[in-house]
Amino acid sequence: MPIHLREEIAEREVRNLSPHACLSKNSKGRLSPENECPIRVCFQRDRDRIIHSKTFRRLTHKTQVFLAPTGDHYRTRLTHALEVAQIARTIGVALRLNGHLIEAIALGHDLGHTPFGHAGESMLNELYPGGFKHYKQSLRIVDILEKKGKGLNLTYEVRDGILKHSKGRKKILPDDLKELPKTLEGQVVRVSDIIAYVNHDLDDAVRAGIIKKHDYAHITRSLGQTNSERIGAMVRDIIIRTLETDSSSLAMSNEVLKIINELRTFLFKNVYLTNQVHHEFVKAMKIIKELYEYYLENDQQLPSAKNKNQSSIYETETTNHRKVCDFIAGMTDRYALDLYTNIFFPKPWSVV
Repeated sequence: MPIHLREEIAEREVRNLSPHACLSKNSKGRLSPENECPIRVCFQRDRDRIIHSKTFRRLTHKTQVFLAPTGDHYRTRLTHALEVAQIARTIGVALRLNGHLIEAIALGHDLGHTPFGHAGESMLNELYPGGFKHYKQSLRIVDILEKKGKGLNLTYEVRDGILKHSKGRKKILPDDLKELPKTLEGQVVRVSDIIAYVNHDLDDAVRAGIIKKHDYAHITRSLGQTNSERIGAMVRDIIIRTLETDSSSLAMSNEVLKIINELRTFLFKNVYLTNQVHHEFVKAMKIIKELYEYYLENDQQLPSAKNKNQSSIYETETTNHRKVCDFIAGMTDRYALDLYTNIFFPKPWSVV
């Protein structure tokens, strides 16, 4: 008799995971039903599909904060996703949550980010009718754009976590539960996202010479002065407070919540909105704007592949704006720079 490993893994989840965890066997399923894998549970398959996708590979050349960085040690969208997954997995294991679901959401949460980070997103939000948000684009990628228009056909729980991971400058733990993912695993990724970026953006800003460690020492003194110490303190606080409440929502102490908010405010004031960073953002926005307008007028130069499997939650008609937006949003920083140079820079004549 064949061994059905998937069933064994699913039963292990029932025995070992918290009552608040999302069990693989209780998934609400996929957009299009399909046969189960004999080895992997559904959330494992989702994680693997994301890792093997072209969009995931392109994250290695997409900006986190510093545009098209030449240094080897600056974060990219790919390293950010990996750091979020690591932090979220640590919290998830301690809370006895579904690690496969956590990893799938964490690795897929930023697939929809544009070239040049939030500068690119801001410009596409201005240019595309109806606006542009990277988390909505992430869902569009996994539902439609990947695999030449077939999408990845992920489970409801992973798609929900991807769509609701973003906070902007809103509350980290909002009062309105509608803002949160339906699963506790998705909530863990949402909080892990901000823990990751407030710490690694500080680290990168110090490396770039924009700030000094003593500039924010008064904020982080109670957590520790190194990246590792700060992350460890934040993670421990979430685990301890959540276990104390024993609820289906995450909890944090007021002290740590205040520190994370202060760090986020500090980054906006002293890094993201400084002239040194903002001037580069303005240049990046110009590149996105001119590329968008060029391809809107020259749509015959867009990639010829068309998406035939449109979902009803999106436009029923694939407009030129939609094609151009998808094309530019999928670019890496260096691809956008090279394309801009080829289109708009004069080419030298070769005289023999």
